[in-house]
Amino acid sequence: MSDLDARLRAVCDLMMADVREAAGRHEYDGRVQDLSPEGVRAGLAALGHGPAPADPHDAAHLRIFEQALRVRLGELELHRGNLLDHLGNLDLACYDRDYAPEAERAAARRAHLAQWPDAIHASLKSLDNLSAPVATALLGAVRGLAAGIADEAALKAHAALVTHVEKAAADGDPDASIGADGLAALLAATDGLPVDLGRLAEQADAERDRLMERLTAACARYGEPGRPPLDVARELVRDHPGIDGVIDAARFWTEKAIAFTRERDLVPYHDGECLVGLAPESRRWAMAMMSWAAPGEPEGPSWYHITPPDPSWPQRDIEEWLEVFSATTLPGITVHEVAPGHFSHARALRRAPGDVRRILQGSAFIEGWAHYAEEVCVEEGFEAGDPRFEIGVWLEALVRVTRLACAIGVHTGAMTVEEGARRFAADTHLAGPAAMAEAARATYDPTYGRYTWGKLVIMALRDRARRQWGAGFTLQRFHKALLDLGSPPLGLLDAIL
Repeated sequence: MSDLDARLRAVCDLMMADVREAAGRHEYDGRVQDLSPEGVRAGLAALGHGPAPADPHDAAHLRIFEQALRVRLGELELHRGNLLDHLGNLDLACYDRDYAPEAERAAARRAHLAQWPDAIHASLKSLDNLSAPVATALLGAVRGLAAGIADEAALKAHAALVTHVEKAAADGDPDASIGADGLAALLAATDGLPVDLGRLAEQADAERDRLMERLTAACARYGEPGRPPLDVARELVRDHPGIDGVIDAARFWTEKAIAFTRERDLVPYHDGECLVGLAPESRRWAMAMMSWAAPGEPEGPSWYHITPPDPSWPQRDIEEWLEVFSATTLPGITVHEVAPGHFSHARALRRAPGDVRRILQGSAFIEGWAHYAEEVCVEEGFEAGDPRFEIGVWLEALVRVTRLACAIGVHTGAMTVEEGARRFAADTHLAGPAAMAEAARATYDPTYGRYTWGKLVIMALRDRARRQWGAGFTLQRFHKALLDLGSPPLGLLDAIL
């Protein structure tokens, strides 16, 4: 593992949880970030000192991350009203994957847990602007942090955090919006692009209409012409494995997705091992997620983590959860998480040149790439004989484009969370509690439209590459050029041209 220069280190110090797990910088094992007001101010003051990287692209990449931190933690002070940074700072599941000997990881976990009281004390000093919607939406995740923990000091500190979040859920500000200017500034700073929220909302509506047309056509090929496509979809997702069959189904589609990606040579690298198994207990709020072998680690397996529903849940909740693993939706989710999505991207990240590209990972590119990969698989004929795969891709895409519309609506004040839930119910196959949960996510994840935004930027760039490269364009060339950039801010993708 290479030493980091002071300028890059200052950025990493303000995003410890991310660089520890996603980038594999395990010098941060057993450490917590100081998220107190004083700690955040000191971290921001350390940014930008020293020479920029010699490579102009890497220098721009680093500067965008510095500016994003200044906007997120300095101008908007999101650590005062959002729990996500605090949750990531405390999370111990990062030590579950076997990137190092078990004894070494166990020692790091103990050291991390021993710092919970100090970390939570710092968090409680910062979390003075926690809104009721954010507290309500993330209260379950906060409680889940303590799963399997027996340390009395850590549990006492955790109880204080839970009490604080419970009080905010009951008495906090009912408005979680960061405002139109705040959202535009956050998006622009994070990806180094000018952002017009009105134009972005128009793009979301146009993409929704395109996706609905594709879904309608796919449902007609399935043998249901004339029926409302979302009615067809809601029936199809009821065809799913039982609780005991979810992991096996995910393994089946993982093998198929990796084989297809290799056969079509859709990504630069086809090596590595992807295992499928249960998510760590503290992360079972997520139905499916990738925990990859990170760029800074020795070679090891990546994990496609799956969470079946708990048999003790009410039957309706079990049924809604299992619909995610239907024969219609699980294949597309697996393409997104595994190949040519996140797992394939991680293999390229391990070869990206230089620390900046390997460590500073733009989330809009990460999710945009994996979402784009789903549509590439439709274009390239994955499961071409079964329209259910394509139907599933369009269903997931409709959920993601509705996230973009909902984030813009909620944070500009044009839409309440309840109105957002109604939009999910109208434009996707989700309904009831599932639609409400998706809409509520906008309150604590204001950039969760990044899936669609990233995909649209990549698809527009592909069209430009086709025109500029002419006969020299191939999908393989385009994908390698993109992934050689690591996981860049969207505003830097033009570099491949």
